[in-house]
Amino acid sequence: MALTGYDDQPEKAFHDKMQYKEAETIPGPSTNKIEEEAIKKHIYVVVGMPERDQNDFETLYNSIAIFTPEGLAGSYRKMQPHDDEPNWCSRGGKPFLLETPWGLIGCEICYDIYCLPELRRYYTAKGARLVINSTALAHVHGRQLGTTTLESGVLQDGIYIASSNLGGIDLINNFWGGSSIMGPSQNPYEVHYYAGKRFTDLGANESRMYTATIDLNLATRFPFIKNPKIGSSDWRPDKYLEMLKDVLNIKNSPAGK
Repeated sequence: MALTGYDDQPEKAFHDKMQYKEAETIPGPSTNKIEEEAIKKHIYVVVGMPERDQNDFETLYNSIAIFTPEGLAGSYRKMQPHDDEPNWCSRGGKPFLLETPWGLIGCEICYDIYCLPELRRYYTAKGARLVINSTALAHVHGRQLGTTTLESGVLQDGIYIASSNLGGIDLINNFWGGSSIMGPSQNPYEVHYYAGKRFTDLGANESRMYTATIDLNLATRFPFIKNPKIGSSDWRPDKYLEMLKDVLNIKNSPAGK
């Protein structure tokens, strides 16, 4: 939500909300401008915004627009809107893997990665060694949610995570900041911060641009590669699929809705 700000006003009717008034299609006026800069500067850009569905202007998504040095690559629509977000946005239904010369990069938004690891693990299983997290994590979410879950993702999946968070006071919430680039350390099963800060570090809410050079060879994705001792990966999607089908078959299961 970098183009507009994040906070919802629950008391306002849908058509009176900032998100409805400021939403744009992708492509649209703002993404056209960003696309020009991405091409001119030969960079990749991921930016959060409220997206209006081109085929149904009454349907909005919490989205990130994704650009390469060749231009707009598309958008990822948050699959799991959280808290007040369903007041204005619908749920997205598709993952987004960006192809680059260095391999695949997975794209997520906030709650997707903190509390629902299935998407991150899908990206990693598909070969991604880097996952992007565009996020609006605030003090109301507590001191542990962001740092603990991102670091555990690095440890569990053997990947890098680049996370960009809002910092400071928006309309209602005070956001942690704490943007960072984290990933596997040279030491086994340790997380290293290549740039940036933990969410709760002193000064984390200051606006800065962080850059880092990372070695993707350290992103081993160890649970998803072949374990020679057993002849397959430690990750067992066939068994997980059986369990998920069992959940979906439970009468009146909320997971089936």
